Amino acid sequence: MVSRWRDTTIGNQVTLQRGIDITKAEQRTGEVPVVSSGGISSYHDVAQVRGPGVILGRKGVVGSVYYVEQDYWPHDTTLWVKEFHGNEPRFVYYFFKQMASRLAAMDVGSANPTLNRNHVHPTPISWPPLSEQRAIASVLGTLDDKIELNRRMNETLEEMARALFKSWFVDFDPVRAKMEGRQPAGMDDGTANLFPDAFEDSPLGEIPKGWRMGVVEDLVILQRGFDLPKKQRALGPYPVLAASGPSGTHVECKVEGPGVTTGRSGVLGKVFFVHDNYWPLNTSLWVKQFDASRPLHAYHFLSTLNLKALNAGSAVPTLNRNHVHNLPALIPDIRVIEAFEELAMPMFSHHRANSRQSETLAALRDALLPKLLSGEVRVGEAEEVVEGAL
Repeated sequence: MVSRWRDTTIGNQVTLQRGIDITKAEQRTGEVPVVSSGGISSYHDVAQVRGPGVILGRKGVVGSVYYVEQDYWPHDTTLWVKEFHGNEPRFVYYFFKQMASRLAAMDVGSANPTLNRNHVHPTPISWPPLSEQRAIASVLGTLDDKIELNRRMNETLEEMARALFKSWFVDFDPVRAKMEGRQPAGMDDGTANLFPDAFEDSPLGEIPKGWRMGVVEDLVILQRGFDLPKKQRALGPYPVLAASGPSGTHVECKVEGPGVTTGRSGVLGKVFFVHDNYWPLNTSLWVKQFDASRPLHAYHFLSTLNLKALNAGSAVPTLNRNHVHNLPALIPDIRVIEAFEELAMPMFSHHRANSRQSETLAALRDALLPKLLSGEVRVGEAEEVVEGAL
């Protein structure tokens, strides 16, 4: 019951400590996360604090809050919870997450935002008993755990699709297997028959017999994106793609999906796949035609190119589509590309489903967090809502 919560201060419940400085030059290869005010910034081979831990942004980014299960190194730009005083660490994390805006308002920096622990400790708060802390942390943690599981699953799906592309179109594993009289691993006869059993010479070295050398323009045609100032955008169902990736949504689309984009101005080198109809901004290049390619093949192929090296800008990095079009490219048998598409598309569809579920769960978590910490929603009620969402 909320009536069992007691009035106290943050400093009476947790003790915050300034982080420990470490430069990039001092760090060695390891698996210990170095947590800065912006999150995990790198890894080291030595930990300074036993996990689980809660870390707040102290300098540079004020109002950020992070939770780590493993041992870690809190960077000098952070405050970390040195003592939980018997409280549930994950509840402490959610508590600070809920008051992120209040932490940001405690900024005492001038040129550089700064959070002073002595200003945080005296803050008056209402604090629940340990049993209630654990119950709240369990409800919210269930959502975060599922979001994290989806993230790891999506990484695996991406790795599987990349590995398949590399095997077929870079290493030519099915061709090598057939040359040696073996059945290509994990491949049915129909798909195996699409691959030749020999190589032939080309300017790029040996390529599968019957495939040919060309240029990128033989595979895809790139086009500059469309203007859409932020003041003219309206929240809608269609993703807006900038040079750096998704940049909100709009009520209208310019291109039918699935599609592929990359940065044209500002940020170069990143390639994005879009399932649905979308609006490519003028800072991007989008694939207007998939001539001898298909969307997922084009996405992986363009991702293998060093597009940053084609920068034609001075003050602002710029990519000229003609420079991309003229790059040499291997043109595979279109039937092989379509077979790849058939295998890879379910992986990307599963990836999209996971991402959409995570967005829904994150919104639910963010809605429940202040209500659970204020007592507006009881744990039992929240558990029913979460169970229905999973």
